[in-house]
Amino acid sequence: QVQLVESGGGVVQPGGSLRLSCAASRITFTSYTMGWYRQAPGKQRELVASITSGGYTNYADSVKARFTISRGDAEASIYLQMNSLKPEDTAVYYCNYRVLHTNNESWGQGTQVTVSS
Repeated sequence: QVQLVESGGGVVQPGGSLRLSCAASRITFTSYTMGWYRQAPGKQRELVASITSGGYTNYADSVKARFTISRGDAEASIYLQMNSLKPEDTAVYYCNYRVLHTNNESWGQGTQVTVSS
């Protein structure tokens, strides 16, 4: 079973930056997409950004030009650089790994990001 380990959440003031990291282990497929979703209290989980094993990226409109998703040096590892953070970015952020063209996916445990003055 794929395991995802996340790190990098925390508390930051509006306008600040944070970087989230996620590493997947025990992967058995080399064609996959990894991404970050977030869920704020009382709201549905939503996609923030994703990147495929081939390097294609996708972003939610609300984070374009502020967030950047990238792959790490290790296989199946990703980063999310979050700049110009806003209070509305406050949520639990979850890492996701999904084998392309399937419903085979795994989730991380979530990391809290709080943007507050």
